[in-house]
Amino acid sequence: MGVRPPSSGDDEETDSIEFGIAAVDAHLSDSDLSFPATKDDVRAEIGHENVPYDVHGNDVPLSEMLAEVPTEQFDSRQELLNALHQPFEEYRRNNSNGVVAQFRSLLPF
Repeated sequence: MGVRPPSSGDDEETDSIEFGIAAVDAHLSDSDLSFPATKDDVRAEIGHENVPYDVHGNDVPLSEMLAEVPTEQFDSRQELLNALHQPFEEYRRNNSNGVVAQFRSLLPF
């Protein structure tokens, strides 16, 4: 996932803020991990990385998210990202304790 930060009014191109599996994908791009890979391979290569799980930059160790994935081997990068999607979503829902986040969770849209 990723979201563009608010515009500052200038015409410069802004970078998007990567969080969740988009941030994991960025870490994978910078790593030497090849697929197929086991959960232990992923943990050894990038498990120590803290990955933002929301737009506010709150983060969680990737090893903690991997612990929530039942799959032990990933045949492709996409398979790993797909397996991590639900744990990141649940973590974000359970750990976004801001007043605005709580208010938004009450709205039907």
